[in-house]
Amino acid sequence: MSKIGKHPVVVPAGVTATLSDDEITINGKLGTLKTHILSGVSVESSEGLLTVKPLHDTKQSHAAWGTMRANIANMIKGVTEGFSRKMELIGVGYRAQVSGQKLKLTLGFSHDINYELPAGVKAVVTDQTKLELTSADKQLVGQVAAEIRSYRKPEPYKGKGIKYAEETILRKEGKKK
Repeated sequence: MSKIGKHPVVVPAGVTATLSDDEITINGKLGTLKTHILSGVSVESSEGLLTVKPLHDTKQSHAAWGTMRANIANMIKGVTEGFSRKMELIGVGYRAQVSGQKLKLTLGFSHDINYELPAGVKAVVTDQTKLELTSADKQLVGQVAAEIRSYRKPEPYKGKGIKYAEETILRKEGKKK
């Protein structure tokens, strides 16, 4: 029995949920999100509530039950509030600039990195070393943040690199004489 899956998802005012045979579409003020309904579960809509139920009594159906309910709740939160991910660039000369949908990163390489932001993701740079990514899609904003971080992961000796704002870097002691 899924502890998460058995709770219905409340659809707030201003948000519409449309169910088709194998897809769910959520519309809100920040955009439209669409996802495939996992096999082994069914989604029902009634009076502003979305209820997810397993179709079979199998381990896979019960796992999909909680996952589908969490995905729907994240979609509703995304179209009402949105998701954001804050990042920091640490290092001498490390900086970021945004122009349109392009993110220009200067990370100590012989060349600048031009990262094309996908549709639906907005980036805001403050103080040249602080970056905030926002989107209605939780998975997409996390994926973009991980791709940007992969260009220069924080290293453990000086802490240089791109890190998430809430992340703490475990520092190692340097070589002794």
